[in-house]
Amino acid sequence: MASQEQKNNKSAKPGGKGSQPLVIAKTAAEEQRLKLERLMRNPEKPAAIPDRQKEWNPRAPPEFVRDVMGSSAGAGSGEFHVYRHLRRREYQRQDFLDKMSVKQSKEQAYLNKVEQNQREAEERTAKRRKKREKLKQKKLTAKKAKTNQQNGDAERSLDSSENEKEEEDEKEADDEKEADDDAEVPSFVMGRK
Repeated sequence: MASQEQKNNKSAKPGGKGSQPLVIAKTAAEEQRLKLERLMRNPEKPAAIPDRQKEWNPRAPPEFVRDVMGSSAGAGSGEFHVYRHLRRREYQRQDFLDKMSVKQSKEQAYLNKVEQNQREAEERTAKRRKKREKLKQKKLTAKKAKTNQQNGDAERSLDSSENEKEEEDEKEADDEKEADDDAEVPSFVMGRK
């Protein structure tokens, strides 16, 4: 009887595997949460992070082939199998090179597309910036016209020369600002370089 109690106590030991209830994750989020909890139970224990698998490369073709053979009638019965393996290996190598060239062309097309999208985005923002500045200038002139109208005709004749100077100064400042804005680097980067 005492031995059964000891066995029961061993299975219910705190911190052991027996004390943790079996939880089956129903969603991907729960599964990820359970994995994180398991990792964080013992932070000193190193987590195994698998290395990235290397891409398969075919064996390079031999520089000098000693035993040139074919499937012709003069060859022995075992030579055909050697020929068949060599032929299969060469076809694999050619398929690999074809796939690599397709992959590189797709990557280049992607990079070109990203660059084109970035140029178009910059053009759109420049166009919108110009439109905003134009609208701002229009509001400013409307506001000045309203204040001039309220001040009266007498003051308007005196202010008109000053306003023209101010407007010229503002236009020059805006032109300089637009020149600075055109040289401005966009605040986002698409793709990789």
